[in-house]
Amino acid sequence: MSDGTPRAPRRMRVDAAENRARVLVAAKAVFTEHGARASLNEVAKRAGVGSGTLYRHFPSLQALLVAIISEDVEKLCERGRDLMTQHDADTALLRWLRAFASHASAMQGLLATQLAVEFVPGDGNALAACHDAILSTGAALLDRSKREGSTPPDTGIRDVLRLANAIAWASQQAPEDTNLIDRLFAISLGAPPRA
Repeated sequence: MSDGTPRAPRRMRVDAAENRARVLVAAKAVFTEHGARASLNEVAKRAGVGSGTLYRHFPSLQALLVAIISEDVEKLCERGRDLMTQHDADTALLRWLRAFASHASAMQGLLATQLAVEFVPGDGNALAACHDAILSTGAALLDRSKREGSTPPDTGIRDVLRLANAIAWASQQAPEDTNLIDRLFAISLGAPPRA
């Protein structure tokens, strides 16, 4: 019988923690190599675990991606918060969008495709919190650029992020062109190319 006191979360067994860590390392490598074509079976095989072990730790592709990218998403959002204090609102928005495009192009665009979907509240998609954090950070920078900069007032953050996702995808098609992201943002946003 329970006395109503919440139990402390159980600690993960050492072997389970090691399996989880191996899955994360393998997943990042497989996703980086194959992007959206990556197979969770390949992730399990490379990690040296069975598919049941993989799904016990990560019940979906989205849950696995969250474990891999949550720290990067937090850094991206932190960068956005830091940029809010810059003097030039347009430059702050552009710098953050460049960082977002670099983030979105990771793992051969897998993140861009997963974060580009419209999330339905309560649908259980593990990436929704990452998506919402990015959306909120981008919206704050965009709103500032509308008030203090040159962004047209009817510009929406979802459209701006779609544009950044498209630029990220284009950069993946020409990986040898290291300045492509900057040039495409300059063309699409009328911003000066980065020096």
